[in-house]
Amino acid sequence: DGATRFSLWAPGSARVRLRLGREDCREVPMEASGDGWHRATFEAPPGEAYAFVVGDGLVVPDPASRANPWDVGGPSAVVDPLAFEWSDGHWKGRPWREAVVYELHVGAFTPGGTFAAAIERLDYLVDLGVTCIELMPVADFPGRRNWGYDGVLLFAPDSAYGAPEDLKRLVDEAHRRGLMVLLDVVYNHFGPEGNYLSAYAPQFFNPAHQTPWGAAINFDGERSRTVRDFFIHNALYWLEEFHFDGLRMDAVHAIADDSPTHIVTEIAAAIAAGPGRERLVHQVLENDANQARLLERGGPHPVAQWNDDAHHAFHVIVTGEEDGYYGDYSDRPAWRLARTLAEGFGYQGEPSRVRGGEKRGEPSAHLPPEAFVQFLQNHDQVGNRAFGERLVMLAGDRPLRLAAAALLLAPAVPLLFMGEEFGAMTPFLYFCDFAGELAQAVREGRRREFAGFARFSDAEALRRIPDPNDEATFAASRLDWASLEKPAHARWLELHRELLRLRLAVIAPRLGEKPARGTFGVAGASGVSIDWTLADGSRLHMRANFGDGTALLVSAAGRTIHVAGETPRAGSVPGWSGVWTLEG
Repeated sequence: DGATRFSLWAPGSARVRLRLGREDCREVPMEASGDGWHRATFEAPPGEAYAFVVGDGLVVPDPASRANPWDVGGPSAVVDPLAFEWSDGHWKGRPWREAVVYELHVGAFTPGGTFAAAIERLDYLVDLGVTCIELMPVADFPGRRNWGYDGVLLFAPDSAYGAPEDLKRLVDEAHRRGLMVLLDVVYNHFGPEGNYLSAYAPQFFNPAHQTPWGAAINFDGERSRTVRDFFIHNALYWLEEFHFDGLRMDAVHAIADDSPTHIVTEIAAAIAAGPGRERLVHQVLENDANQARLLERGGPHPVAQWNDDAHHAFHVIVTGEEDGYYGDYSDRPAWRLARTLAEGFGYQGEPSRVRGGEKRGEPSAHLPPEAFVQFLQNHDQVGNRAFGERLVMLAGDRPLRLAAAALLLAPAVPLLFMGEEFGAMTPFLYFCDFAGELAQAVREGRRREFAGFARFSDAEALRRIPDPNDEATFAASRLDWASLEKPAHARWLELHRELLRLRLAVIAPRLGEKPARGTFGVAGASGVSIDWTLADGSRLHMRANFGDGTALLVSAAGRTIHVAGETPRAGSVPGWSGVWTLEG
């Protein structure tokens, strides 16, 4: 009838009032239902500002706000969720085995840094051979710039990128070009500024579990049903209201949930029973625990997991770095890489040296390769370096070209981080937009994080680490698209186009319902042999040498589909070279 229904779960506040407007405000009482809910129905057209007044007069935004144009501390805005006119009624998604994922940060992807500006690059991505875009989190965060993992209003696309309709248009235009779109969501914590839930709903958190961000979100304690529903509804909201093709769930190992059904599994079931009945919808995890049981086939389970093991092995091989967690891959990096490409996880229950002997992971060889998203770079692995260096700044040309072929021609789902395909030299730094004491704490914490490294042993070196809150840090992280005119970048781009054309034409069609299986072997310190039996019965072979010397590897049968570096002869593979053959 044109009215708007407002609801707030505030079990910690006996009285809640609805405030309408920004300047000439009016307040109306909300009716308490006795179960913590407060409701009111009032005439408020789309665009109307509103907020809730709780407790002794604290004014807070709607935690399920669809739009918060005045940042996380300001009022919310009424949105008509049905106003946007979609043109993707024909879209049913794409099978996961066809996925080539391109991770991007909306603000740093283009000079404009908006949803609308990203649309202008969709044709470029299609031409590259990408089939799936993954947006870093867009939920409303404090300030005008952020990686997105400090979101506090999980239903509101951040206004720095545009209006909700702009995000819908981005998804709609992607579907028109045959591109899937995934969204990165954060369900393990809220950001440090702008989250008011504890003031009126302390039951949203469970002090029985402590995390790096304080008390854990209450997924398993008293009154957790409403909290669980909040996140389940959030997942469905992005999939249904914005037509996303899937979600990448950040750091699920940091979700404390001892309930009989883990929240990850319940979300998967809700997706399968909801939008998953009408189209292909995909749920991808980041999970440092390497829990293969969460990826089982046959039932409502996530479709894949980001595989850090593959990245770490690749990184040690092409850079020689052994600091921090790379120490777990430096003992026999070629073997570690071969195992991840053939079987999924590199650690499948073995003790981790850098974790004090703690066992990590579960057996994964029974899972299909598409259960794993492999990458040479992503936002974490680049951005968590002090100076945000990309691999092209750290590795030689031949090692990196061989690694790119090994990534893109393996059956597992590959992921590229924005700009990787043309050898971008712009860093991707950690940036945010906090103020006051919080800004100082983040600045000092960032420098303290690297103080233990030899290269930052003196105060002057630490001072050179970019300030995350400085706008120049964000500006330096924007892609330089003009660099594509330079021959070196054009060559990197053509290599990636060639490899992806080959993948989509020759490998992807041979992946199917019957899972591919991989076996591997190593020769010496750097020779790697992998043989995959694909769904159609054909066999894909890789013989590669990830080192300077010559590796002796048994030649594989079949026709040659790609050579990286120098052509192997009679089982002798030159340094930093490889050959891929297809049999059957």
